[in-house]
This record gives sequence, C-alpha cells and structure tokens, in this order.
Amino acid sequence: MEENLIIDKEILKYNSSYNHPENEYDVSLSIMKHKIKDGIEKSSIPFGIKIKPLYNKISKEMGLIYPEYNSIKSQISRNLNKKLPSNLTTFAEIPSESEYYKTKRGENFMIFKNSNLIIFQSPFQAKLFREYNDDIFVDGTFFIAPKFSYQVFITRTYAKELESFYTTSFAILKNKEQEAYKMLFEKLKKNANTCNNNIRIEPKNLHCDFERAISNAAKTIFPNTNIKYCIWHYKKSLEIKKNKLCYNELFQIYHL
Repeated sequence: MEENLIIDKEILKYNSSYNHPENEYDVSLSIMKHKIKDGIEKSSIPFGIKIKPLYNKISKEMGLIYPEYNSIKSQISRNLNKKLPSNLTTFAEIPSESEYYKTKRGENFMIFKNSNLIIFQSPFQAKLFREYNDDIFVDGTFFIAPKFSYQVFITRTYAKELESFYTTSFAILKNKEQEAYKMLFEKLKKNANTCNNNIRIEPKNLHCDFERAISNAAKTIFPNTNIKYCIWHYKKSLEIKKNKLCYNELFQIYHL
C-alpha cells in the first residue's frame, strides 16, 4: 500500500504495507536525504551551506523518527561535490569571471589575473589597505598553494584602534620572480587609489622576509617606503648559509 507523506508542502510516496519501525526509519532516511539534497541544489553557493544546522532544522520538522547525522554524511559530501566546479589542473584554467568571485553583497573581489598571477581583494580589504598603510606585512606560503601554482602571497595590516591584524589581499602566484611581485604591488596600489579618488598610497614600512625580489619590487612601486626585514627569516638565512659553508669545508677536509 502506498501512502503520501507531506514535508514542507512536498508530497513523497512510500510503502506502508508493514508498519515496522525499520520501515519508518528507512522512510525518514530517504526524506532527510531528499531535503538536504534539495537545499544544496537550490543554493547558489553550495559550499557556504551549513549542513548541520540544516540537518537539525529538518529533524525537528520530522518529529521523533529521523536518521543520525553520521548516517547521511557521505551522501551529503557526494551531493556537494556534484555542485562544486571541477578541480583545476593548470593555472590557465582559472576563470577570469566566476560567481565565486562575488562577496555576499555582490561585490567583485578578483581584481586582476594574468598567466602568472591572480589577485583577490574585496572593497573592504582595499579600504583597510588604504587607511592602515603605515605598516604593510607581506609573506608567501607554499603549503596551501594549489598544485599548479608556486605560492599563495598575503598582505596584512595592523589596525591600531582594533589592536588586530587584518588580511588585506591574497594572491596565487605561479613563480617568485620580481616582475610578478612588481605587478602584484602595482595592482594593489592602483586598486586602493581607484577606491580613494586617486589619493596617493605610500606605506611607511613594508615588512617582508629576506627575498630580494620582494623588496626590489616594493621599492619600485613604493619608492619612499622603508623595507624592514623579518628577523626570523634573517636568522634562518644565516643558518642556511652557515650550514652550506660548514658542509663545503667538511667535504673538502674529508676528501683530502
């Protein structure tokens, strides 16, 4: 015997020939999967969905019998993966336009892209970059960089009133060449100026590690900026240099 089950004005059919608890559980499991799948498919940004709160909401609507969260996690992952864009394998595959380049306010935050560099900076980040530019902190990280790129490069600033650091931009670079850094700083400066009626942006200090390509590029775009090198990176550079010198010396002695 088929009966209709109504959830949120939607009619689902199920077999109620045997009024066993396991049958009711199977029905509740199907309903839960259906509702969550429907929520994912209707969302324009599926990875922004908070699945657990959605699960809790549907569970309350269903009443006493509903599946445990762990029993549907794999199904949720499959539904999400179907909605997400396919994984990129090359830098060239990064799209120039995408719905994922929009903030919740509909503002575009991808400000530049070429064959070696893509820069992300929201209007709010540009405002922070512009208004708190006494000290700009920059650094590259390699551990979270996509496989087809070389590094993720981040700029940060310190807001004294809030006593906090804020990320003011992040970029994906295909290399660590001076021209790439130069283009990065040039586009950040241009974007900040554009958002501020072309008032000149000139950081007092730029803090970076001991990478000449970064400091040379920064001085080209911000000629009056003081470069302050990170002490930790300085010590690390000295240690690497020392190890190379000691290794060469020991190698020569060993092979006499």
